[in-house]
Amino acid sequence: MRKKHKSMLYAFISLSLLAVLAGCGKQQPSEAAAGKLSLTIADTVSNPTFQVALTEGIFEKYNIDAKIATFATPAEGINALFINQVNAAYGADFPVLNAVSKGEYSIIASTGTGLSEQDAANWKLFVRDEVQSAADLKGRKVSNFRGTFVSYLWDKYLQQHGLTSDDVEIIGQGGFDESYVALKSGEIDAVWVTGATLIDKFASLPGVHQLTDMSQTEVRTGGEIIIPNALLEENAEGVKNFLRAIEEASQFIQENPERVADIMFEKVKQPRDMTLADLENVRWSLQFSEQAYETMNKQKDYMVAEGIIQQDFAVKDKLRLEALKEVLPERVTYEP
Repeated sequence: MRKKHKSMLYAFISLSLLAVLAGCGKQQPSEAAAGKLSLTIADTVSNPTFQVALTEGIFEKYNIDAKIATFATPAEGINALFINQVNAAYGADFPVLNAVSKGEYSIIASTGTGLSEQDAANWKLFVRDEVQSAADLKGRKVSNFRGTFVSYLWDKYLQQHGLTSDDVEIIGQGGFDESYVALKSGEIDAVWVTGATLIDKFASLPGVHQLTDMSQTEVRTGGEIIIPNALLEENAEGVKNFLRAIEEASQFIQENPERVADIMFEKVKQPRDMTLADLENVRWSLQFSEQAYETMNKQKDYMVAEGIIQQDFAVKDKLRLEALKEVLPERVTYEP
């Protein structure tokens, strides 16, 4: 009887060891063994990256429990960090710099968008037909999206044409829907617009035409991902996996545009043709370059000079690129 029990025990131990060894030999698909990361991510309807990562199971693969909170502009999403409505956001230099100047937040990567001539050309200036040149803007009402870089863009564009912000009446607005209604009704005379769907929508307005685009100005603005410092300190491996998930979603978007168009129609009702048009011009590629740093520094100096940022700071002190350097070392070309 004892021999039988011993035989059964040895058999059980042998099977257990085989199971453990098999498990060790199996490659983990996501490198996500270091604990679950819970994220509420600020997003906009025109950005497919997070929707794709969620729908295609990429976040799940990297052990990320993700929820998406949609806002009218990236700036609104960044503001939601302050009230703990979200704990990850992205946006242009201006709102990101404003956020890191006020709180315990860090920039962990650039999205790789916004700095090229084509990126700049994707921002169109729509005006009422009475405005045939920049000079005609004098005394007219122009739209400014609160908390965004558009005020910076207006300043530089007007200066380029011998005007200042004092020569126009700046109307603060919350998003493109508000500016569309205002431009249509004649409450404003000019607005900067981006995104294939919105550009098509504004271009179809009667009595409205495109005057120029941002590539005709000196303004270039990058995009960055921002998170609370506490998130980095509490779950550094989770942050790395967040970047891995974004990179995989970006690759998926490049390789599967038709599927992405389906996802965006299903999730946010964006027409498929508009998504496909946007994908030709805007594709995320996580990185951080010297150009990204210099562009941010230039805008920061402007914001300090204008009193938008009350306390000056060094941009390099707000960069936490350790996770990006580990995940995509070849993409970090900035050196402090």
